[in-house]
Amino acid sequence: MAEEINAIIADINNLDEPSSRRLPLPDDALIERYEEIVGIKFSDDYIVLLKNVSNAFVGSISLLTLNNEMGGIYGELYSAVKQARDAGVPVSWLPICEDNGDYYCIVPDGKVCFWDHNGATNELWPDLATWAREVWLSGK
Repeated sequence: MAEEINAIIADINNLDEPSSRRLPLPDDALIERYEEIVGIKFSDDYIVLLKNVSNAFVGSISLLTLNNEMGGIYGELYSAVKQARDAGVPVSWLPICEDNGDYYCIVPDGKVCFWDHNGATNELWPDLATWAREVWLSGK
């Protein structure tokens, strides 16, 4: 799966020049703080995306960002997790992208599920790389 994630990173960097991004990328310490506060261990693939392209904006959506304040800005992971859980997203699901009150979430088995404002849906991707290619990069 690492090859597919690296190919996605290359595609994202071709679409959104890294030198033009303003937000800093998270380091291991910040990622570990987020894992602790949200109560979920992040997958290796998700960590690689966070450390390389979580500050990229491609199409109409982007990954939720991490910052040292752990909240306070739209599109930040901890704030989105709190809002998602308030909306009924299961505690074991990790929102990775928010889209108008709907969430793309990594679930415990590594799949990515879509949760809309009415609840869980049948939209499902077998892994993070497939979701990134079919949703994030395709601009859906």
